Order: sequence, then C-alpha cells, then structure tokens
Amino acid sequence: MPPKPNYSFEKRQRELEKKKKKAEKAQRKAEGGDQASAQPDDAQHEAEPTSAAADQGTTA
Repeated sequence: MPPKPNYSFEKRQRELEKKKKKAEKAQRKAEGGDQASAQPDDAQHEAEPTSAAADQGTTA
C-alpha cells in the first residue's frame, strides 16, 4: 500500500515559497522602486534571441 500523502507538509512548503517570493518582491521594490530598473532586464532578454537568430543566419 502506498504511503499516505502529507498534505499539511505540502501546504506548508507552498506557504513558505509564497512568503519567500513576497519578501523578495518587497525587497526589489524597496531597492529600485522605479520602472527603469526593470527595463534593462527586459531589453537584455529581448536582445538574446535576436543575437541567437543572427548567429544562426551567419552559420547557414
């Protein structure tokens, strides 16, 4: 017979994860606070696929 799931443990882990994410978000908000800090991250992520596509184009 399989072991009985420990739902209390799983719930506690989810709650801890939510609490951790909330704390990280609050810390980011306290440090930066403005949207300018978020834009370079987005620009960097957008630039990566473009450069990868350029690399693929030169390879072919």
